[in-house]
Amino acid sequence: MYKVKITGAILLSLLIFSCGGKPSAENIPVDTATTKQVVSQRKSAGKTILFFGDSLTAGYGLDDPSEAFTGVIKARIDSLKLPYNVVNAGVSGETSAGGLGRIDWILKQKVDIFMLELGANDGLRGVSVKETMANLQGIINKVQAKYPKAKIILLGMQVPPSMGATYVHDFKQLFPDLAEKNHLALVPFLLNGVGGDPKLNQADGIHPTAAGAKIVAENVWKVLKEEL
Repeated sequence: MYKVKITGAILLSLLIFSCGGKPSAENIPVDTATTKQVVSQRKSAGKTILFFGDSLTAGYGLDDPSEAFTGVIKARIDSLKLPYNVVNAGVSGETSAGGLGRIDWILKQKVDIFMLELGANDGLRGVSVKETMANLQGIINKVQAKYPKAKIILLGMQVPPSMGATYVHDFKQLFPDLAEKNHLALVPFLLNGVGGDPKLNQADGIHPTAAGAKIVAENVWKVLKEEL
Protein backbone atom coordinates (compact mmCIF):
# COMPACT_ATOMS: atom_id res chain seq x y z
CA MET A 1 0.00 0.00 0.00
CA TYR A 2 1.11 3.55 -0.62
CA LYS A 3 1.63 5.75 2.43
CA VAL A 4 1.86 9.50 2.15
CA LYS A 5 2.36 11.74 5.19
CA ILE A 6 -0.08 14.62 5.44
CA THR A 7 1.46 17.83 6.72
CA GLY A 8 -0.55 20.75 8.01
CA ALA A 9 0.64 22.74 5.03
CA ILE A 10 -0.51 20.13 2.55
CA LEU A 11 -3.92 19.96 4.17
CA LEU A 12 -4.48 23.63 3.41
CA SER A 13 -4.20 22.95 -0.30
CA LEU A 14 -7.05 20.48 -0.18
CA LEU A 15 -9.41 23.44 0.06
CA ILE A 16 -8.70 24.00 -3.61
CA PHE A 17 -11.54 21.75 -4.50
CA SER A 18 -14.12 24.24 -3.29
CA CYS A 19 -13.00 26.04 -6.46
CA GLY A 20 -13.69 29.58 -5.39
CA GLY A 21 -17.42 29.09 -5.34
CA LYS A 22 -17.67 27.83 -8.88
CA PRO A 23 -20.63 25.53 -9.54
CA SER A 24 -20.33 21.78 -9.20
CA ALA A 25 -20.26 19.79 -12.41
CA GLU A 26 -23.32 18.00 -11.10
CA ASN A 27 -25.21 21.11 -12.22
CA ILE A 28 -23.43 21.54 -15.54
CA PRO A 29 -25.11 19.93 -18.61
CA VAL A 30 -22.98 17.39 -20.41
CA ASP A 31 -23.21 19.41 -23.67
CA THR A 32 -21.50 22.52 -22.28
CA ALA A 33 -19.08 24.46 -24.47
CA THR A 34 -16.18 23.10 -22.42
CA THR A 35 -17.16 19.52 -23.05
CA LYS A 36 -17.82 20.13 -26.73
CA GLN A 37 -14.38 21.67 -27.04
CA VAL A 38 -12.79 18.60 -25.47
CA VAL A 39 -14.63 16.26 -27.81
CA SER A 40 -13.57 18.31 -30.84
CA GLN A 41 -9.86 18.11 -29.97
CA ARG A 42 -8.97 15.33 -32.37
CA LYS A 43 -5.78 15.09 -34.38
CA SER A 44 -5.08 12.94 -37.38
CA ALA A 45 -2.18 11.05 -35.85
CA GLY A 46 -0.99 9.86 -32.48
CA LYS A 47 -2.60 8.46 -29.36
CA THR A 48 -4.56 10.43 -26.78
CA ILE A 49 -3.91 11.06 -23.10
CA LEU A 50 -7.07 12.45 -21.51
CA PHE A 51 -6.99 14.17 -18.12
CA PHE A 52 -10.41 13.93 -16.45
CA GLY A 53 -10.66 15.95 -13.26
CA ASP A 54 -11.50 19.12 -11.35
CA SER A 55 -9.83 22.52 -10.82
CA LEU A 56 -6.31 21.12 -10.63
CA THR A 57 -6.71 19.54 -14.04
CA ALA A 58 -8.48 22.62 -15.41
CA GLY A 59 -5.69 24.95 -14.23
CA TYR A 60 -7.90 27.19 -12.10
CA GLY A 61 -6.49 30.70 -11.54
CA LEU A 62 -3.53 30.37 -13.89
CA ASP A 63 -2.89 32.87 -16.68
CA ASP A 64 -2.93 30.22 -19.37
CA PRO A 65 -4.04 26.56 -19.52
CA SER A 66 -0.52 25.66 -20.60
CA GLU A 67 0.63 26.51 -17.06
CA ALA A 68 -1.55 23.81 -15.49
CA PHE A 69 0.18 20.54 -14.66
CA THR A 70 -1.56 19.03 -17.69
CA GLY A 71 -0.03 21.71 -19.90
CA VAL A 72 3.42 21.09 -18.41
CA ILE A 73 3.08 17.40 -19.22
CA LYS A 74 1.93 18.19 -22.75
CA ALA A 75 4.98 20.40 -23.28
CA ARG A 76 7.27 17.60 -22.08
CA ILE A 77 5.62 15.04 -24.33
CA ASP A 78 5.91 17.39 -27.29
CA SER A 79 9.57 18.12 -26.53
CA LEU A 80 10.31 14.40 -26.42
CA LYS A 81 8.43 13.99 -29.71
CA LEU A 82 6.26 11.25 -28.26
CA PRO A 83 3.23 10.28 -30.38
CA TYR A 84 0.58 11.45 -27.90
CA ASN A 85 -2.03 14.20 -27.95
CA VAL A 86 -2.96 15.62 -24.53
CA VAL A 87 -6.59 16.59 -23.84
CA ASN A 88 -7.58 18.58 -20.76
CA ALA A 89 -11.10 17.58 -19.65
CA GLY A 90 -10.99 19.32 -16.27
CA VAL A 91 -13.97 21.19 -14.80
CA SER A 92 -13.60 23.34 -11.70
CA GLY A 93 -15.90 22.12 -8.95
CA GLU A 94 -16.21 18.61 -10.35
CA THR A 95 -17.32 15.81 -8.02
CA SER A 96 -17.20 12.08 -8.64
CA ALA A 97 -20.96 12.13 -9.30
CA GLY A 98 -20.56 15.00 -11.75
CA GLY A 99 -17.77 13.14 -13.50
CA LEU A 100 -19.87 10.01 -13.79
CA GLY A 101 -22.65 12.12 -15.27
CA ARG A 102 -20.51 13.53 -18.09
CA ILE A 103 -18.14 10.66 -18.83
CA ASP A 104 -20.17 9.17 -21.69
CA TRP A 105 -19.98 12.44 -23.61
CA ILE A 106 -16.27 12.84 -22.90
CA LEU A 107 -15.58 9.32 -24.17
CA LYS A 108 -16.66 10.38 -27.66
CA GLN A 109 -13.02 11.45 -27.71
CA LYS A 110 -10.92 8.31 -28.24
CA VAL A 111 -8.70 7.60 -25.24
CA ASP A 112 -5.49 5.59 -24.99
CA ILE A 113 -4.43 6.75 -21.51
CA PHE A 114 -7.09 8.00 -19.09
CA MET A 115 -5.94 10.09 -16.11
CA LEU A 116 -8.62 10.10 -13.40
CA GLU A 117 -8.33 13.01 -10.93
CA LEU A 118 -11.59 13.20 -8.95
CA GLY A 119 -12.90 12.65 -5.43
CA ALA A 120 -11.48 15.39 -3.22
CA ASN A 121 -14.57 17.57 -3.61
CA ASP A 122 -16.57 14.62 -2.34
CA GLY A 123 -14.30 14.37 0.68
CA LEU A 124 -14.62 18.01 1.66
CA ARG A 125 -18.40 17.71 1.42
CA GLY A 126 -18.46 14.60 3.57
CA VAL A 127 -19.85 12.36 0.85
CA SER A 128 -19.64 8.76 1.99
CA VAL A 129 -16.49 6.96 0.92
CA LYS A 130 -18.67 4.14 -0.35
CA GLU A 131 -20.52 6.52 -2.68
CA THR A 132 -17.33 8.16 -3.94
CA MET A 133 -15.76 4.79 -4.59
CA ALA A 134 -18.86 3.62 -6.45
CA ASN A 135 -18.83 6.73 -8.68
CA LEU A 136 -15.13 6.39 -9.47
CA GLN A 137 -15.60 2.69 -10.16
CA GLY A 138 -18.46 3.60 -12.49
CA ILE A 139 -16.18 5.96 -14.42
CA ILE A 140 -13.48 3.29 -14.62
CA ASN A 141 -16.03 0.73 -15.84
CA LYS A 142 -17.26 3.05 -18.59
CA VAL A 143 -13.74 3.79 -19.81
CA GLN A 144 -12.85 0.10 -19.85
CA ALA A 145 -16.08 -0.82 -21.65
CA LYS A 146 -15.64 1.83 -24.36
CA TYR A 147 -11.87 1.47 -24.77
CA PRO A 148 -10.75 -1.92 -23.39
CA LYS A 149 -7.12 -1.33 -24.33
CA ALA A 150 -6.91 2.09 -22.65
CA LYS A 151 -4.59 2.45 -19.68
CA ILE A 152 -6.04 4.19 -16.63
CA ILE A 153 -3.98 6.09 -14.07
CA LEU A 154 -5.61 7.09 -10.79
CA LEU A 155 -4.48 10.33 -9.11
CA GLY A 156 -4.83 10.00 -5.34
CA MET A 157 -6.07 12.67 -2.95
CA GLN A 158 -6.58 13.10 0.81
CA VAL A 159 -8.81 15.08 3.18
CA PRO A 160 -7.92 17.09 6.32
CA PRO A 161 -8.14 15.55 9.81
CA SER A 162 -11.09 17.78 10.65
CA MET A 163 -13.21 15.30 8.71
CA GLY A 164 -12.63 12.72 11.46
CA ALA A 165 -10.04 9.99 11.85
CA THR A 166 -12.14 7.19 10.40
CA TYR A 167 -13.25 9.19 7.38
CA VAL A 168 -9.72 10.47 6.75
CA HIS A 169 -8.34 6.94 6.81
CA ASP A 170 -11.08 5.45 4.65
CA PHE A 171 -10.94 8.25 2.10
CA LYS A 172 -7.17 8.03 1.77
CA GLN A 173 -7.41 4.27 1.37
CA LEU A 174 -10.05 4.30 -1.36
CA PHE A 175 -7.51 5.30 -4.02
CA PRO A 176 -4.99 2.49 -3.49
CA ASP A 177 -7.91 0.09 -3.02
CA LEU A 178 -9.42 1.11 -6.37
CA ALA A 179 -6.03 0.92 -8.04
CA GLU A 180 -5.39 -2.57 -6.67
CA LYS A 181 -8.88 -3.84 -7.50
CA ASN A 182 -8.71 -2.62 -11.10
CA HIS A 183 -4.96 -3.15 -11.64
CA LEU A 184 -4.39 0.56 -12.27
CA ALA A 185 -1.27 2.68 -11.94
CA LEU A 186 -1.53 5.12 -9.02
CA VAL A 187 -0.11 8.54 -8.20
CA PRO A 188 -0.29 8.29 -4.37
CA PHE A 189 -0.92 11.98 -3.63
CA LEU A 190 -1.20 14.52 -6.44
CA LEU A 191 -0.28 17.61 -4.37
CA ASN A 192 2.75 16.10 -2.67
CA GLY A 193 5.44 18.76 -2.21
CA VAL A 194 3.17 21.66 -3.16
CA GLY A 195 0.29 21.97 -0.71
CA GLY A 196 0.48 24.88 1.71
CA ASP A 197 3.76 26.34 0.44
CA PRO A 198 3.15 30.09 -0.12
CA LYS A 199 5.81 30.18 -2.81
CA LEU A 200 4.03 27.48 -4.78
CA ASN A 201 0.45 28.67 -4.38
CA GLN A 202 -1.56 31.62 -5.65
CA ALA A 203 -2.62 34.57 -3.49
CA ASP A 204 -5.55 32.60 -2.08
CA GLY A 205 -3.04 30.16 -0.62
CA ILE A 206 -4.77 27.12 -2.00
CA HIS A 207 -4.31 26.99 -5.78
CA PRO A 208 -0.87 26.11 -7.18
CA THR A 209 1.04 28.73 -9.09
CA ALA A 210 2.71 27.92 -12.37
CA ALA A 211 5.78 26.89 -10.36
CA GLY A 212 3.67 24.68 -8.12
CA ALA A 213 2.01 23.11 -11.14
CA LYS A 214 5.42 22.05 -12.41
CA ILE A 215 5.97 20.03 -9.23
CA VAL A 216 2.50 18.51 -9.52
CA ALA A 217 3.35 17.59 -13.11
CA GLU A 218 6.51 15.88 -11.91
CA ASN A 219 4.49 13.83 -9.42
CA VAL A 220 2.31 12.66 -12.29
CA TRP A 221 5.15 12.20 -14.78
CA LYS A 222 6.94 9.71 -12.53
CA VAL A 223 4.01 7.34 -12.98
CA LEU A 224 2.81 8.35 -16.46
CA LYS A 225 6.17 7.85 -18.15
CA GLU A 226 6.10 4.16 -17.22
CA GLU A 227 2.80 3.76 -19.11
CA LEU A 228 3.81 5.50 -22.34
